[in-house]
Amino acid sequence: MAETTTDHATIRKWAEDKGGRPAAVRRTHTQDDAGIVRIMFPEAPNSDHDALEEISWDEFFAEFDERRLALLYEPDSMFSKLISRDEG
Repeated sequence: MAETTTDHATIRKWAEDKGGRPAAVRRTHTQDDAGIVRIMFPEAPNSDHDALEEISWDEFFAEFDERRLALLYEPDSMFSKLISRDEG
């Protein structure tokens, strides 16, 4: 069953436990703006991480909070989706 959270520690632990890393879509990322953020799973089959650029958790969460995002995820799987906090 999917859960929704905005808690940074929960998101980071869940992602890292599954091999996830903070990332930005390469074409939207600049030195001054993280752009579109994602959690990438480089070891996952069919991962499209070539379009992503790894960023720091601090940069990820700054953009995550600025854009008022939440993580919809399944605790026991790698399923996740960043959604608007207004949706969750």
